[in-house]
Amino acid sequence: MKIAFAQLNPVVGDLAGNSQMILEAAAQAADRGADLLVVSELVISGYPPKDLLLREGFVDRCDRAIEELAQAEVFQRVAGIIGHPTRRGLTGQAIANAASLIADGAIQSTTHKTLLPNYDVFDEQRYFSPSRKIAPLVFRDRKLGVHICEDAWWGESSTRYHQNPALHPDPIFELATQGAECFINLSASPFERDKRHQRLNLVRNHVERHQRPFLFVNQVGGNDDLVFDGHSFVLNELGEMVLEAAAFETDFQMIDLDALPAPLQDSEQAYEKDLLDALILGLRDYMQKCGFSDCVLGLSGGVDSALATYIAAAAMGPEHVHCLMMPSRYSTEHSVGDSQKLVEALGVDAEIIPIDEIHKAYEATPIVGDDLKLQPLGLPDQNLQARIRGACVMLRSNTHGWIALATGNKSELAVGYCTIYGDMAGGFAVLSDLFKRDVYALCKYINQTREGREVIPENIINKPPSAELAPDQKDQDTLPPYEILDAILAGLIEQHKSVASLCEEFPEETVRWVANKLDRNEFKRRQMPPGIKLSQRAFGTGRRMPMAARFDG
Repeated sequence: MKIAFAQLNPVVGDLAGNSQMILEAAAQAADRGADLLVVSELVISGYPPKDLLLREGFVDRCDRAIEELAQAEVFQRVAGIIGHPTRRGLTGQAIANAASLIADGAIQSTTHKTLLPNYDVFDEQRYFSPSRKIAPLVFRDRKLGVHICEDAWWGESSTRYHQNPALHPDPIFELATQGAECFINLSASPFERDKRHQRLNLVRNHVERHQRPFLFVNQVGGNDDLVFDGHSFVLNELGEMVLEAAAFETDFQMIDLDALPAPLQDSEQAYEKDLLDALILGLRDYMQKCGFSDCVLGLSGGVDSALATYIAAAAMGPEHVHCLMMPSRYSTEHSVGDSQKLVEALGVDAEIIPIDEIHKAYEATPIVGDDLKLQPLGLPDQNLQARIRGACVMLRSNTHGWIALATGNKSELAVGYCTIYGDMAGGFAVLSDLFKRDVYALCKYINQTREGREVIPENIINKPPSAELAPDQKDQDTLPPYEILDAILAGLIEQHKSVASLCEEFPEETVRWVANKLDRNEFKRRQMPPGIKLSQRAFGTGRRMPMAARFDG
């Protein structure tokens, strides 16, 4: 049996466009002699559809879309297993996350997702009813162990399904017990660091247990704050990888289930490459799927805005990136000079807009100027300058219809070293899930490996970071050294460590300062633009913390 699989990039809600992608993949599969085409989870609706599933008529239209696909001429020549939401066969307002086998002009059979994730960014129990029956799909007298994404994560320690097998049965075990001769997983599994290895280890555990081949078909592309990395793959019955689809791009592959290819050599990619690819794809898809062709951002001469500019140029092309250099009275000469070197290296559009005259106008304004005099060079004055810059960026955005990019990193956002309506202003926060240490690592990787030349000026990378909103200002005048700050933040945010345990690793005064800043600035992060999830705990939908709270621990 020849099975084709298409790693597609659906747009959430675009039923017609997504159906057309499936038809094109089916035509390619049929022309190449495939018996069956497999595509990813909820590909008809796009993933994640979120509350579109609750909108009147949406799921019904998804059901009509799968019925229309089944009747298409191409599915007379090749069968398909398609992921979609459905109400078919359910009572009341129930919805299932489903995969349907279509062939010979009709929907032949449908399986529903059993395990519904309800952690991190996943909220499937809000929408879907779990399957009450687990059984293989039969195609040409062969039993196929078709299941959907989370159904393969039974046994993973973080999911804890295995702690109550009566409530959460193991779908892979059930399919194997009923004679499935291979496993086929339709996934929409988002990227995070080391996710590829995590999936491979998980699937290999199933293969070692049941000695059957395993086909994993993932979505690719960016949808809101999630990036799907693809990396679809096939393992033989020994757990050896025999085929892997491209990373971070659409792909089409075929295998013969009865004559699997020879095992591949496992290749390792630098983690910086994966992070950059995820950032570039996430920004490109967010802009294009939201209808933006161009972006605008402030270019300060610092490492964050330099990296954001590089990502934007790689995502959309340098001709679609517009930078504003907005020196203040406190800016150093090299800040503009370093920015101009970056602009020349990338070929992006840039203009210089000094903000001192605007700043002086505020100082000369009655009442406003009086307030500024109360704290000369203090926080109000510094935030005012950041807001002047933010207003200039937003004015350019509004005038030309370009999306404004915010350039703050995770370290700054965590402790509130950022200005609401200033440097936080924008439609997308490109670096919001990168600690400062990651920003430096990516800049060095770009110069040394990805580009092989000095694209980001070395002076930007090497000079002490500064907001340049006060005389001789440096980040480390206010913040702990970034290597310590980032390590404490990683412990608090991503590892869920207590303050007490971190005080055993780092100076207590520093830990308590960081923890307090993290908690007290939740209100700022609630107002930040969406960004790209790269870690297990990104600010946004996957981390839900109270704003009005007190907890010392």
